Amino acid sequence: MTDDTEMFFGTAHVVGAEAVKAFFVTIDEPLHIEHTVLECWDAPDGVLFLRGEAVMAKKTDPDTIVRAPFMHLYRLDDDGRIRTLHVTAGPLRTDAVM
Repeated sequence: MTDDTEMFFGTAHVVGAEAVKAFFVTIDEPLHIEHTVLECWDAPDGVLFLRGEAVMAKKTDPDTIVRAPFMHLYRLDDDGRIRTLHVTAGPLRTDAVM
């Protein structure tokens, strides 16, 4: 990521590599999450699409598992670093993991 990477995750807009890392630490803290990448498409002009599935559960309730498809859209700079990241996920049983 670059120092001014922008991430759009649902309604959240996070700017900066360190802020993006901190955002994911906050989300991941109460959960156990495993991501599986199913497909990756590399498009011209530094565009990358990543499709997969997240399997998650609250650390306090590990037997209640939720699966959510996700799609990430990356726009990369000339050095291959992430300039922007758009994350979509769902549908999701938010009551089971929130």
